[in-house]
Amino acid sequence: MSHTSADAKDGDPAHAPEEAPPSPPAESGAGKEGVFSGTYRALTLGVLLSVGMVAFESLGVATVLPGIAEDLGGLGAYGWGLSALMLANIIGTVLAGRAADRRGLWRPMALGMLVFAAGCTVAGAAPSWPLFLVGRFGQGLGVGAVMSMAYTMIGLAYPERLRARMYALVSSAWTLPSLVGPAVTGILADLITWRSVFLLMLPIAAVAALLTLPGLRRLRRPHRAEAAATAPAPAAPWWKRPLPSAILLTVGTGVLLQALLLKNLVLLIVLAVAGVAIAVPALRWVTPEGTLSARAGLGAGVVVRGLLCGVYFGSEAFLPLGLQQLRGMGTTLAGLGLSAGALTWVVGSGLQAKRDNGNHSTRTASTVLGFAILLAGVALIALTILTNAIPSWTALVGWAIGGLGMGIGFNASTTDTLEQAPPEQQGEASGALQLAQTLATGVIAGLGGAAIAFAQNHGSSTRTALLGVFVLTGLLSIAGMLIARRLRPKAARQG
Repeated sequence: MSHTSADAKDGDPAHAPEEAPPSPPAESGAGKEGVFSGTYRALTLGVLLSVGMVAFESLGVATVLPGIAEDLGGLGAYGWGLSALMLANIIGTVLAGRAADRRGLWRPMALGMLVFAAGCTVAGAAPSWPLFLVGRFGQGLGVGAVMSMAYTMIGLAYPERLRARMYALVSSAWTLPSLVGPAVTGILADLITWRSVFLLMLPIAAVAALLTLPGLRRLRRPHRAEAAATAPAPAAPWWKRPLPSAILLTVGTGVLLQALLLKNLVLLIVLAVAGVAIAVPALRWVTPEGTLSARAGLGAGVVVRGLLCGVYFGSEAFLPLGLQQLRGMGTTLAGLGLSAGALTWVVGSGLQAKRDNGNHSTRTASTVLGFAILLAGVALIALTILTNAIPSWTALVGWAIGGLGMGIGFNASTTDTLEQAPPEQQGEASGALQLAQTLATGVIAGLGGAAIAFAQNHGSSTRTALLGVFVLTGLLSIAGMLIARRLRPKAARQG
């Protein structure tokens, strides 16, 4: 359930030269050692705390974001509260991955932690919504670097026999923050101030850095010959390379989302077209061939990931806002909806893992089923938020249903998509999936924020804007059910 993004092929363990752990080497009779043994304990705890920190921040800030926007006068640009972080995430991931390939993991991880803490400080002290967004952008850069390095260090620091265990632990590191994050941040916002949520992240980041960074400094850097052998030839023009493409994609998407907030219709159209003209070619350069056309196979798998995350995170971004502003629910209780969805995501993923028998048709059916269940969850929260026909707490049940569908669909589609990528393209495929996840989340959140701004500027209501958001995510669910049938090329399905 990671919120990482962008071109993870530069930082993905599949592309990282394998290294022995700092001490002792993996071959020196350490077969009985586990991830919490003396050799790996501090690094394991640091990785888990780093991922947990990101999860806590993600769910916690989503809970209190409506109150922040209201306090700082940012309701008209509400979607940017999430989009700023998600778009910066793309750049942070790519920068960290390239730096890790060239200079080792310590520097990008340390810088990522520092930038994340600085972003939290700026956001927590911000006297205005624009400055708050600057802080969110800084947080996004840090989150991208931290999450990219968390996965990369597993490939470098742990022997092969322990990596699967670490990946499972990283996934489970979202569970506790999912349970307590929204409740804790809601209580802090209600009893103290929403600013305390960001200040709370500073000691957590400091402890994570103290546990993680010493172990990373002891990691041996790849030999230059190894790095040269694995580096792709610079055949493409500079603007098509990963980092410039990621920046262009971020800039183009940002221009598009900002254009949608403008009142001047002519300027809105001009900037929106310019944003699309910049973003679409960049998206083509950083995703596998056939992605934009949802070509059967890997391309369709990337699109399915984007649709799943657009539906889930796009709906979730406006769940606390709807419950608090339209149904009068308190911050703490509204945050429980996010917890419910995150926890049932874990349950759905576990159910799909048990059901998975390696059959491609079964995975396709599970992905379609996941979209259908997610659609039912979106419909229930929309009905709860937009009408007074049923109790407001029904939305919590609705999002628990949505999370269950997300877990099933996410697990099935990811497994089937990555299985189709050859070993030498695992990093590229993984990076494309993460990019689709982040981009879809940022775009849907931005479109929803634009809908709210449009409603305010033209005498409409937040209720109408949220209706538009849930109709959009519902339609994306239906599109996902159709495109999921293309997860495998026809020949592979018949085989």
